[in-house]
Amino acid sequence: MATKSAGDFRNGMTLEIDGKVCQVVDFMHVKPGKGAAFVRVKLRDIMNGGVTETTFRPSESFEEAFIERKSMEYLYNDGDLYYYMDPESFEQIAVNAEDVVDSMKFVKENETVTVSIYQGKVFAVEAPITVELEITETEPGFKGNTAQGATKPAIVETGAQVNVPLFVDQGEKIKIDTRTGEYLSRA
Repeated sequence: MATKSAGDFRNGMTLEIDGKVCQVVDFMHVKPGKGAAFVRVKLRDIMNGGVTETTFRPSESFEEAFIERKSMEYLYNDGDLYYYMDPESFEQIAVNAEDVVDSMKFVKENETVTVSIYQGKVFAVEAPITVELEITETEPGFKGNTAQGATKPAIVETGAQVNVPLFVDQGEKIKIDTRTGEYLSRA
């Protein structure tokens, strides 16, 4: 594995620091008038998402962490595990539900997701930015009631709840932004 010194840090770089896999969010080389230069770094823990700010001497070095990102097809969920398949090798992997359940609430079977793997362990699954889902349950719609921007709750085919405009009816397909969980438009 390649090592990188703190003086060579760049945004987006992934490193193994104190047994954690971290991504450099922001960095600044500081050369005070007195004393030695240092590097102020903002790091995001890739496994749990926490952000910390710390300083290093420019000569300190760390192992570079290789994060593999693969496009995989979501197959199914059996309660405790989510199953994904590599479309090229047809190899299947199973991931604990607790690790990915939040990112999977808008993903239906046979949809392509991006799986992030570090040392053979899946630590994140990214849904497509927008998805089209059918509304399975909501109150009846009201035509013409769009001026106030009022919304009502609706359940989509994956079981997730989304707030939709009052004119949207059960059985309609809608587009959803998976990052925010917001209704975008009718499909």
